[in-house]
Amino acid sequence: MHRYLIVANQTLDSDELMELVRERVAAGPSEFWLVVPATPVKDLAQNAVAIPMPVMGGVLTLPGPPEEARRLAQVQLDAAVKKFTGAGATVSGTVADSDPMRAVEDTMGDREFDEIIVSTLPARLSRWLHHDLPGRLEHAFHLPVTHVVTRDV
Repeated sequence: MHRYLIVANQTLDSDELMELVRERVAAGPSEFWLVVPATPVKDLAQNAVAIPMPVMGGVLTLPGPPEEARRLAQVQLDAAVKKFTGAGATVSGTVADSDPMRAVEDTMGDREFDEIIVSTLPARLSRWLHHDLPGRLEHAFHLPVTHVVTRDV
C-alpha cells in the first residue's frame, strides 16, 4: 500500500491534481492524506485585484479573519474528499496551519508516507513556489516530492 501526502489549497480541485491521483490509484493500492493549509484570505489568488497606478503599481488584497481562512480550507477539503473518493481513491485529510511547511511537519509527526505531492498555482502567482516549498519539503523529509502546477484559478 502506497501512502501519499497531498499539500494543496487553492489547487485542490484542479484537473492536473486529479489526473495525478488517478494515475497513482491505477498503479496499485494507495491511500491519500490531504493537508489543506488555512491560507489567509488576503493571500488567496482570487482576491488579488490589480490597481492601475501609472508609476507605482500595486495589488489590493481583501483582509479576512483566521476563522474565514479555516472555513474556506474546510470547504476545499470536503469537496476534494468527495471528488477523490468518486475517482476510486481512499482519502482523508485535515485543515492545517497556514504555513504549508509547518502543516506538513505536524502531519509527519503522526503518519508515514511514501511520497509528498505538492499542488501549486503557476510560478507567477504561487507564494509556495516563491518560498521553494517543494525543495524545502524534499530536503526536510527525504521523501520523493512530486510538484503539480495547475493552470490559473
